[in-house]
Amino acid sequence: MLYISHSHGKGRGVYTDSRIERETIIERTPILEIPQEEVEMLQLTILNNYYFAWGFDQQQAALALGLGSIYNHSYTPNAVYIPREAEQLIEFVAIRKILANEEITINYNGSPNDQTPLWGSDEIPWLK
Repeated sequence: MLYISHSHGKGRGVYTDSRIERETIIERTPILEIPQEEVEMLQLTILNNYYFAWGFDQQQAALALGLGSIYNHSYTPNAVYIPREAEQLIEFVAIRKILANEEITINYNGSPNDQTPLWGSDEIPWLK
């Protein structure tokens, strides 16, 4: 049902080959949890662009396996991600109907309605 394809201006993205109804779980991805003391080192690698803030105080990091770290950002997303810390996974859920061959996007800020600029700007730094 899910596949990776080119996303204009964003590199790779996650797409669906089938219609997905609202509130459908798209994917449940296991994570690799990175302790707080290793996050600074992670920020010096290519993985800096692919991890999620993690933990009660958001000071840890999580690298989503499966397709989890490939979903692109949108301020008008069609999905949301839900950290499931006790289960050591991230759940991606449709927040509206997603059509076949449509890219699945999430708001990196967490809330689908959060319009806060990413990383202190309105652009993703590696796309400048």
